[in-house]
Amino acid sequence: MRILQILTYYRPHISGLTIYVERLARGLAKAGHQVTVLTSQFDPSLPLAETQDGVVIVRAPVSFRLSKGVIMPTFGFMARWLMRGHDVLHFHLPQFDGAGLALNARWQGKPSLLTYHCDLELPSGGFNRVVEPVVHGANHVAARMVDRVVAYTDDYAKHSPFLSRYMHKLRVIPPPVEIATPSEADLQAFAAKFQLQVAGGKGQGANGDDLQPATCNLQPAPIIGMAARLATEKGVEVLVDALEIVRQTYPAARVLFAGPYQNVLGEEAYAARLQPRFAALGQHWTFTGSLKGAELAAFFASCDMTVLPSLNSTESFGLVQVESMLCGTPSICSNLPGVRTSVQRTGMGQVVPIGDAPALAAAIMQVFANRSAYVRPRHEIEQAYSTAQSVRGYERVYAEIVK
Repeated sequence: MRILQILTYYRPHISGLTIYVERLARGLAKAGHQVTVLTSQFDPSLPLAETQDGVVIVRAPVSFRLSKGVIMPTFGFMARWLMRGHDVLHFHLPQFDGAGLALNARWQGKPSLLTYHCDLELPSGGFNRVVEPVVHGANHVAARMVDRVVAYTDDYAKHSPFLSRYMHKLRVIPPPVEIATPSEADLQAFAAKFQLQVAGGKGQGANGDDLQPATCNLQPAPIIGMAARLATEKGVEVLVDALEIVRQTYPAARVLFAGPYQNVLGEEAYAARLQPRFAALGQHWTFTGSLKGAELAAFFASCDMTVLPSLNSTESFGLVQVESMLCGTPSICSNLPGVRTSVQRTGMGQVVPIGDAPALAAAIMQVFANRSAYVRPRHEIEQAYSTAQSVRGYERVYAEIVK
């Protein structure tokens, strides 16, 4: 089957959405499908066309930016041209171009679907107050035009003002999750690189056997992981507040923050506001930068727990939670629809009230004190979440709309 995936940002841009589509596209290509991704050339140094892991990537030049959006005068033309050579059109919302894309699919008689990744909430400001309802309107036009709408979870779909209007055409497909199993050497290298007193979390071997900690735990104190962009909706300040509470009991407690933290698009003011607090924490807050492969797996396995203190419905699931669980590390998350699903389904962590730093601190200390009660074998997590399962789910929906 020839499948065209269309979204505004794609890798190497880092977000849950881009990671999701990258994994799905690679999985579909591996399963024998012809996959093309149409996206923006958000970084001028990126090639206009290339092939990665069997996936053809086509990028439309960007003329200028509006807030987090990009203006691409040739995008619509490129989309219409590519649509003609594909059997299924797969859109990823929210995106401003969604309405035009879906209308063109209908006019060309092409089977189409969209995956709704999260609600849109732009930073405050007069311009964004105008843009946000326009994008919402475009998303609704797209949802009415396509044959199917896909959500990550029933929980998020039922609570989303957008998705709840399209339950008659909704399909739920768990997101693609994949991460390597960290080796003892990976753990040792990670501990040395980031000067860990203790790699408190244990990784798990291929058969679910515990891996030994990378270093000896002389003075027990939680190593708290967070994997995200430094972005407003992620609730980083909630973790900062919680760390200060935890350190009253465990003075050596430490946060490892994995992900982009400098020059994050649209988040410069947020980063500047938090910078004095990071500086005050000193060695108790470490930015590792973006990690991937074995080093990312070692990060998850080296933490006692990971946290996802997101604040609003722009977070609809949290792929990093399942990645953490696959590496043998519990997750603590906000009580948000969709976000809480993986913890509730696996029992591998705790759910805390949104924006509640004392509750987050209490959960961190409880998980640290009773960590073994929250750990599940890797194979149990894989039964619920994997890229292969997501690919099979989409193949069923593609076949359904083609018929």
